[in-house]
Amino acid sequence: MTIRLLLADDQALVRGALAALLGLEPDLEVVAEVGSGDEVVEAALTHRPDVCLLDVEMPGLDGLGAAAALRDRVPTTKVLMVTTFGRPGYLRRALQAGAAGFVVKDTPAARLADAVRRVHQGLRVVDPALATDSLLAGESPLTPRETDVLRAARDGASVATIARRLVLSEGTVRNHLSSAIGKTAAGNRAEAVLTAEQNGWL
Repeated sequence: MTIRLLLADDQALVRGALAALLGLEPDLEVVAEVGSGDEVVEAALTHRPDVCLLDVEMPGLDGLGAAAALRDRVPTTKVLMVTTFGRPGYLRRALQAGAAGFVVKDTPAARLADAVRRVHQGLRVVDPALATDSLLAGESPLTPRETDVLRAARDGASVATIARRLVLSEGTVRNHLSSAIGKTAAGNRAEAVLTAEQNGWL
């Protein structure tokens, strides 16, 4: 039985390499490739893959959003996250979004192919080191609104700009920023954003 695969990665070189490696396996067939999360559901509806390999960070809808969309729109397609960014928070969020597996891109080809087969069988596959890191890191201490405010602050925007983006008062934005800085043990909001990004909370 051939397992049909959809690859989603914004880096064409990485996508091509994955397709070439997985295509060498006699029981795996890459039926579609896309370069953004926005294209994932449409490609899945068109090609009906058994497993979708999703990158986390892509333009438009990211891999976590695409995983949730697949769970809702094409539940027969299993999701395996394959990412450069082995951040603990990403693992937790990916599993919450319905992903069945999470591995990093430097996983050897044979192990990646095995992960695809196991996910297809309905098993859960998680990089062991990442699973340990995730347990040690725990859940994000940030509230959903604090997370939104830090995301909006990523580009160094002023409090007034963040307030406009999120339709909040400037005082509310300052309060959320102050709380997020405290929870991440950061010295300022730039450090808070960095800490949250490194933990995969944003």
